[in-house]
Amino acid sequence: MPENRELPHVPFTEDMKKDYTILVPNMLPVQLKLITSIMKTYGYNMEVLETEGPQIAECGLKNVHNDTCYPALLVIGQFIDALESGKYDLHKVAVMITQTGGGCRASNYIHLLRKALIKNGMGYIPVISLNFSGLEKNANPGFKLTPKAFIQVAYGVLLGDFIMHIYNQCRPYEVCKGDCDKAVDDLVRKITKDFQADKFIHYSHVKMLYILICKRFAQIELKDFGSKKRVGIVGEIYVKFSPLGNNNLEKFLLGEGTEPVLAGLMDFCLYCIYNGIIDFQLYGRSVKSAAVMQAVYRFLLDKQKDMIRTIQKDGHFRPMMEFDKVRKLSQKIISPGVKMGEGWLLPAEMVELIEEDVPNIVLTQPFGCLPNHIAGKGMIRKIREQYPNANIVSVDYDPGASRINQENRIKLMLSNAK
Repeated sequence: MPENRELPHVPFTEDMKKDYTILVPNMLPVQLKLITSIMKTYGYNMEVLETEGPQIAECGLKNVHNDTCYPALLVIGQFIDALESGKYDLHKVAVMITQTGGGCRASNYIHLLRKALIKNGMGYIPVISLNFSGLEKNANPGFKLTPKAFIQVAYGVLLGDFIMHIYNQCRPYEVCKGDCDKAVDDLVRKITKDFQADKFIHYSHVKMLYILICKRFAQIELKDFGSKKRVGIVGEIYVKFSPLGNNNLEKFLLGEGTEPVLAGLMDFCLYCIYNGIIDFQLYGRSVKSAAVMQAVYRFLLDKQKDMIRTIQKDGHFRPMMEFDKVRKLSQKIISPGVKMGEGWLLPAEMVELIEEDVPNIVLTQPFGCLPNHIAGKGMIRKIREQYPNANIVSVDYDPGASRINQENRIKLMLSNAK
């Protein structure tokens, strides 16, 4: 082990790419499974951590202040727990964390993670920042997304969202438990095989895969499809999606005889992109940047419309709502200038669910997350004024929160579910 434990930054180099394992915290089980599989074809051995249990939060509490944002505490705890497990060669492993680049505390997680590694005598482990905001530019020469790889990963996000959307509709009604999970595994293998590094998958092939996904899930035997009460899940992005962050909320809702409903990662990406347009409209920032964001926004909206058309044509499943409509729905609830963290996206997704006949909603938020408390919990009353049938429960997640209390609050909401 190196004598100097106070290394401020250890780069991930080209040589490390050959035999290092890159650990990734689990947030989106389906999407990350696809993305990491695609990245392996470009020479990166990436592993999504699927560990669970109270020891992860305890490990986080030992390494960061207890006032730290709950997602940061869990992500850092999951990394340290994995590194101390004995499963990995600590001199052949790196960790990857996302940075938003905005005012959210997520931009500072990376510094807390490096500090935790140094504290545990592992300051020599490289920490890779995944961001699109120019943070830590050129800091990790061994990890670079070429334009080709970036496009393929973007297609992986689209396909992951598409799979998740259909999977969530089918899972509550499968006759043979595990059929939907098997379908996901089959589809991930098929898509990974298609996305080989020596190929360039064109968008026409992605659209063909949309059709294949619909057909694969249509083969599953379902009982009383669409008959259960639907419950929407919205909130801070990590706690909303991560089974570790929300105490397996989807599994709990399935056990309560309901159908969980979630928007995909694409909605969050479109939200972030549209905020670049808002910066120009409200604050007069770069015209050039706003024009680029407008073009990217329209481009991705067209891709989402392709998903919607494919599902409509197949006829078995419910399509997602077009994001531009979701965006406009939020404007009668909250100003588009409220864009810190998940900002206006939170009330937008709640109104979207209600408009789609899903008035039962669990609003997940890390305790003390100011943007979520204002733009999420703070808007519930206003939403109920316009939608009297809204049945929303706000649930805080943090290390000291009782899982039983969380589930009891959700059960109380379900007792009034429509």
